[in-house]
Order: sequence, then structure tokens, then C-alpha cells
Amino acid sequence: MISNRLLSALGPKIWLVAAIILAAAILVPASNLLLPVGHPLRVPNYMVSLLGKYLTYAMLALALDLVWGYVGILSLGHGAFFALGGYAMGMYLMRQIGDRGVYANPLLPDFMVFLNWSELPWYWYGFDQFWFAILMVMVVPGLLAFIFGWFAFRSRVTGVYLSIITQAMTFALMLAFFRNDMGFGGNNGLTDFKDILGFSIQDAGTRAVLFAATAIALMLSFLVCAAITTSKLGKVMVAVRDAESRTRFIGYRPEYVKLFAFVVSAVIAGIAGALYVPQVGIINPGEFDPANSIEVVIWTAIGGRGTLFGPIIGAVLVNYAKSWFTAAYPDLWLFALGALFVAVTLFLPKGIVGTLSDWNARRREHKAARDEAGPPSSGEVGKVVRARTSENGTHDDGAAPQPAE
Repeated sequence: MISNRLLSALGPKIWLVAAIILAAAILVPASNLLLPVGHPLRVPNYMVSLLGKYLTYAMLALALDLVWGYVGILSLGHGAFFALGGYAMGMYLMRQIGDRGVYANPLLPDFMVFLNWSELPWYWYGFDQFWFAILMVMVVPGLLAFIFGWFAFRSRVTGVYLSIITQAMTFALMLAFFRNDMGFGGNNGLTDFKDILGFSIQDAGTRAVLFAATAIALMLSFLVCAAITTSKLGKVMVAVRDAESRTRFIGYRPEYVKLFAFVVSAVIAGIAGALYVPQVGIINPGEFDPANSIEVVIWTAIGGRGTLFGPIIGAVLVNYAKSWFTAAYPDLWLFALGALFVAVTLFLPKGIVGTLSDWNARRREHKAARDEAGPPSSGEVGKVVRARTSENGTHDDGAAPQPAE
């Protein structure tokens, strides 16, 4: 009964997208592990990790769409939540190295030994356990989003001012994590990972499992966002986006609605960052760069904000284009990205998916209008025929018009 209600509430399009993502979670690893090397349908090892990175970016774009597309919060700092989740996973992976590091210290990571640290900082405790690391992946970004949102939304900071504050937040975190005395590896960050849950990160099977886990996490995040946006709360979120003052006037508290969406979005971004790190092999303060958060906005805008699956498409397409451009024309990528964003803003203001949805809606409306009008009557047909024959220069009886005397 609950499953039937869930199926009817989300709709067939939502489940179709979820099924496609789930199929990718099965088919890509199966192609990599089961087909022999050289087979035309085999996905190479490097491509598995590359596709997994694209999916983590898709999760990040989905997280931004939840707050930008449905609540109207243009966050230019979502890269901070992504990076915090990545650092939480990176700390776990560093603790798994143990005495296999360059300095063979069973407790301290190599960069701490190099910087003459004598003991492990207190905030590194517990990260030798996977469950604790996963908990921190969600708690740390969510807690930061809650504290930030509590003060920002209660102060009714909106629009461009809120966007600037979010950008300042991620920039401040970037500067902090660059410092060696923060205990996060400074400029070099965290890298040289060995194992995850006892399995080698470099093994093809591990990479395939990481890809499958990323795809499943993307599917679950998509379903969670869809369940939120299609519920009564989702309608209130849209009301806050379109008319915040009116929503407050009828008795709702827009700051609480914004806070809820912002925290959920930050948690999704943190999970995406945690899945990004073991597939890429490094996390450093560059992930906090405000330019990265601006790129996420571009992915979302190109795919179509307010559509959920539009940002997923936008993130995958843009990052695939980035990989191709940076290899073929490395000096032209930023120009191509800027031109793409300008073109979408001018000609596809609702993004790829939003434009296609509008086009399909207009087509259905025209078809419904024609069906409602029904077939023309015989009298109407006669009028049309007489009008057309008159335009061709003949009378109703078929005789040519006589010149005036």
C-alpha cells in the first residue's frame, strides 16, 4: 500500500530516471569486470573512475537544484559542503594507511610527521572507523549548513547578498585549509590512499564497486529530492521561491523551509564529496575554490533548474565536454564554457530539460485544443471552400469573375 502511494506520488518520469541510473550502476561495472580487454563494449578502468566522478558532480548539481530551483537560494558556496565531505572521507583513508606510509608511522599521517607533529589532533580521533567517517560526512556539512542558515535566513538575507555570503564562506574555508597548522595537509591536502574497507583502491573491482555505490547514492538522492518537491512541503518551497512575503503573510515561516532545504542539500553535497575522493585519489583546499561552486551553478542552469534530472544531465554533459576540450583544446575550455553559459541564458533560459518540458506542454495544449474543438461541420467546410475559391479568382458557382463595365 505504501509502495503504491509512493509510486503514484512520484510519477512515472521520476521512476524512469531512477531506473536509468540503477541500470548504469549495474551495466558499467558488469561491462568492466565481465568483458575481456579489447571488447568493443567494455568500459576501461580509467573510464569507470571518470564516469564515477561525473556522477558525484551530478549529485552536487542535484543538491544545488534543491535550494536554487525550488526555494530560490542561489548558493555560490556549495563546493564547501562537497569539500568537507571529501575531507571527512580522506581522513578515514589516511588513517587506513598506517605504517605503510613514507615515514612508517602507524598513527600519524606522513604530512604530520614531516611537520614534526608529536601526536594526532583530537579531531582526527574516530576516523579509523568507517562508520564514524560516514557519519561525519553527513554531520559536518549538515551542521555547517544549519549554523549558517540559522543566522542568514532568520536575518532575512536574500538575493545577491546571500549569494555573496555563501561565496565568502567557502573562500574563508579555502584559506583556512591551506594553512599547515590546521592539520589537514595544507596545500597538498590528503592523498596517497591505499585501502578502503580493506580493499585496494587501485583494484579494478574496488573501482567498479565505488562507481556502483555512487550511482546508487545518486539514485537515492534523486528520489529523496523528488519526494520532497512533490509533497506539500515542496509546494510551500515553491511558494517561498515565488512569493516569500505572501507565504509569510498566510502563516508559514519561510526561514524554516529554507533551513530544511539548505541542510538536506548540504548533506547530499557532502555524500557526493565523500564518494569523489576515493575515485579521484586526492582532496586538497582547491576544492573550496569559489570558482568550483560557480561551475556547479552553470551545470544546473544548462541542464535546467527546478527539474531535478536537468542538473544531472547538465553536470554529466558539461564535464564530459570539459574532459574532451581540455585534452583537445586546453586553452579554449574556459571560453567554450562561458560561451555555452551565455548561449543557454539567451536562447534556453530554462535549460535543456526545462525548454523541452515547455515545448512538450505547448504541444499537448494545442493537441487538446484541437481535440476539444472536434472535426469541422459541413457548413464550416463549405465556408472554407468558398473562401479559398474566392481567393483563387472564381465565384461560388465556379465561373470566372466578369470584368466591370
